[in-house]
Amino acid sequence: MALVEDNSGPWRVGVLFSQTGVTSAIERTQLNATLLAIEEINASGGVLGRPIEPVMYDPVSDPKKFRSLAERLFQVDKIKLLFGCYMSSTRKAVLPVAEAHRGLLFYPTLYEGFEYSRHCIYTGAAPNQNSLQLARFLLSAYGNRFLFVGSNYIYPYESNRVMGDFVSQGKGKVLDEIYVPLYPEPKDFERVIDRIKKTSPDVIFSTVVGSGTAVLYGAYRASGFDPTRMPIASLTTSEAEVAEMGAEAAEGHITAAPFFETLSSSAARRFVTSFKEKYGADAPVTAGAEASYFQLHLAMRAVAKCGTDDPEQVLANLRDSEFDAPQGRVRIDPENNHTYLWPRIARLDRNGRFQAVWNPGVRVKPDPYCVVQSLDDWSVDELPLLHS
Repeated sequence: MALVEDNSGPWRVGVLFSQTGVTSAIERTQLNATLLAIEEINASGGVLGRPIEPVMYDPVSDPKKFRSLAERLFQVDKIKLLFGCYMSSTRKAVLPVAEAHRGLLFYPTLYEGFEYSRHCIYTGAAPNQNSLQLARFLLSAYGNRFLFVGSNYIYPYESNRVMGDFVSQGKGKVLDEIYVPLYPEPKDFERVIDRIKKTSPDVIFSTVVGSGTAVLYGAYRASGFDPTRMPIASLTTSEAEVAEMGAEAAEGHITAAPFFETLSSSAARRFVTSFKEKYGADAPVTAGAEASYFQLHLAMRAVAKCGTDDPEQVLANLRDSEFDAPQGRVRIDPENNHTYLWPRIARLDRNGRFQAVWNPGVRVKPDPYCVVQSLDDWSVDELPLLHS
């Protein structure tokens, strides 16, 4: 006998973001943004008159815990849509579970690319939406001698490989590539500081994640280096990590992302205001939080269109769907389940706030496999917008 879908209760969705562990600072912003979006939708009547109910666990920044909790969400809690994951190691732990249960994972974090699953919607930046633009900016503004430092897991290795290709294309050179433990101690960065002193790079490209980020930036400042001449440029340093390290250590360093807390558009201001009203004036609002926010809205719009949270029908209604996100109008690419995003580059000011230094005003089509690996071709979606 066929099972009849329960149309009376709430829409139950899985939420897996760490509230403890090495990447908890950034993941808490993603959790908060997810809950904010759910609150907004429920306050306006829910989806087809039914509220959204998050089923949440704390995976403590541990890939094995992510996997076991994903199993629980699909098998025991019977959810069909899962929102979560920050580190690539956690995404890779959860994705086979989502595939096995024919669920759908929404992943709101920048990542190394070179992946596709029809059971995943990728709403963070692919390499052609942040690494490529960052490389071009750094090569033109600072020089072509790079030192790479990263955390010892999959994302930094793959991200450095991609960035290395872009640097080489710009006739640059990678002087060294150093990795530190995922849970580093201050002594782990002594070797990094020593290599910086010996090689004198033009740029330090960091893929250090989580709590180690503040340690790296603190060690850099304590060594007396000048960020106006030799900045740390990082895709993994957000408002959350800056809050942990403080404005003095952060000043002068550079990040590429589709969203910053300081964006001045009305949509961005509304989102930041709502976030801080709910979580406090000092609560950091990150690109990962923004992606978590808009992906929940996108997903539930698809549920409203098809009248079910069946992943196949949701997926069909997500393809080519657009949403006026805080960063700008985003779109899911039906070719690869990734998202058209708006790359920007910002420098941290003396108050520890990101200020845009490069904003091309274009929405970039995702190219997760870097098929077009050219510093002069970003596969843009449309012509540049006029901006001051």
